[in-house]
Amino acid sequence: MNQFLRGRELWWDAEGSCAGCGSAWCEHAGPEPAPESVRVALLAAHGAARLRPTGPISGSVAALKVFREGAAVSLTHARTLVSELQRTGLTGTLAEMEYWRVRLHEAGVPVAVEDATG
Repeated sequence: MNQFLRGRELWWDAEGSCAGCGSAWCEHAGPEPAPESVRVALLAAHGAARLRPTGPISGSVAALKVFREGAAVSLTHARTLVSELQRTGLTGTLAEMEYWRVRLHEAGVPVAVEDATG
């Protein structure tokens, strides 16, 4: 299982093979949210990453816009994400946090990604 950035999109895929016949397959490849089972497997294999502010977030309009557009969430949910980002940071897979880091950085929001265990 993989999750990665391709351009400005967050992609995931799952590949497998049969040891008996040598057949291989790709379960999915595309720019859609990864199913929870894929996220759980990636987090178990690689651990969580944390997105945190590296400076003050002046106002929250830019960050709200990024979350609304990048995740197609309600304004209320976007506010919750911005509040969590400011308080404790956001956690998820490394690819997810890099996705948000790139978009927030482009909007002028100072953030960085770090290992969530440290």
